[in-house]
Amino acid sequence: MNRIVNRIGNAERATLNGKRGTLSYNERMFKRQKTGSILCPSCGKLVGVREAECWSCGRKNPGMWGFAAAFRSLGHLGFSSMVVWGCAALYIAMLAVDPGGIGMKGLSILAPSSRSIIIFGASGAIPVFGFDRWWTVLSAAWLHGNLLHIVFNMLWVRQLAPATTELYGASRAVIIYTIASIAGFLLSSTAGLIFGATPILRGAQFTLGASAPIFGLLGALVVYGRRTGSSHLKGQALNYAIILFVFGFMMPNIDNYAHLGGFIGGYAAARLLDPLRPERGNHLVAAVICLAATALSIIASIVTAFA
Repeated sequence: MNRIVNRIGNAERATLNGKRGTLSYNERMFKRQKTGSILCPSCGKLVGVREAECWSCGRKNPGMWGFAAAFRSLGHLGFSSMVVWGCAALYIAMLAVDPGGIGMKGLSILAPSSRSIIIFGASGAIPVFGFDRWWTVLSAAWLHGNLLHIVFNMLWVRQLAPATTELYGASRAVIIYTIASIAGFLLSSTAGLIFGATPILRGAQFTLGASAPIFGLLGALVVYGRRTGSSHLKGQALNYAIILFVFGFMMPNIDNYAHLGGFIGGYAAARLLDPLRPERGNHLVAAVICLAATALSIIASIVTAFA
């Protein structure tokens, strides 16, 4: 009996020490560093945290007021999990805001009402150009129109986001995702404004979903395949993009302009970010700005909807 009690006591102490270690790590992660050295966010060289300029690359304020290490630690967060949980939370919130308007027709099972999708920031010609809700080109990528829509898109996110993160790094993956969203929904909204309801050419009056940035991730994988000479990766990503694009013409209510714009945006962003160069602290700062801008776009949509 004494042996068992001793073992339990040792286990409890070990668990408690582990929790203390976790807490101290979290405290260190977000604590401002006032002395010592850090890695320059631009070039990765060791530099004093209080230096006004990096001796290697000339970057101003490389210590970022002592928070450079904290920003770098945020890069370990899982990008794909962030997208999946973020989209799921917003989908549930959209259903909860207007439960009486939930649609259950055909394939549109558990479809949020039109009121809900407008409140949370659906994009398209009417919101962007009619209501001047230009920020919805960011928020729409995190919203979905029914249960099948979100499940299908999140399966693709789980397939493509980890691969993109592995090849580009989490920060650059966030940047690619954000730029692809902007490019996709801007193209779709503009087409909706120009072509209206013209058959074949018509854009979207209202649009939402992660498919635009998903195509952006495919564009980024194509760039990586081209830059590294990996014909297999490039061919596979292109095949996926073509199949999904053709599938969009076969199914109703598919926003092919958003897909096309997302692919172009992701491809262009990946070319600029150059996957053969190492990820830098600047990318992390840009990624944090992208996520903050996205969160603000959703908040702006909700606030202005009730104003």
